[in-house]
Amino acid sequence: MSQEDVLAVLRKSARNSPEDIARQLDMDTDEVEAVIEQLEDEGVIKGYQAILDRRKLDEEVVRAAVQLNVTLDRETGYEDIASRLAKFEMVDSLHLVSGDFDFLMEVEAGSMREVSQFISDKVAPVPEITQTITHYVMDSYKEQGILLGDGHDDDRLSISP
Repeated sequence: MSQEDVLAVLRKSARNSPEDIARQLDMDTDEVEAVIEQLEDEGVIKGYQAILDRRKLDEEVVRAAVQLNVTLDRETGYEDIASRLAKFEMVDSLHLVSGDFDFLMEVEAGSMREVSQFISDKVAPVPEITQTITHYVMDSYKEQGILLGDGHDDDRLSISP
């Protein structure tokens, strides 16, 4: 079995123990532990996180997807801008993308006002950023391949002829 096989099992559920993974892949537990350790040492595995269905929690979290356009100069590249933006704790993810804008940044805060202030006070003033477009997430149905909700959210009455 290969690293890809171990990663496939971990991506489905990082809660699998090395023993569980070894059993699923018909490998030796020590071999699985060595593969995982190597992947962590090489930086392939950056961490392990729980995927939350925030609708089931009593906390208010506002999420937004922000499109960013930039203008580069001779001294500044995409990596420079990305490293500045990624340092902000409110930034959950940041991607260089193709299409009509350059970066897609996902942010989380306690309110829409916090998101707006963050964009206007911290992001928009970055000299290379020429435009920001903020899209607030209204609801989430799937996160990192995991379906959210219990599947019974549709409370409309069915009508039959």
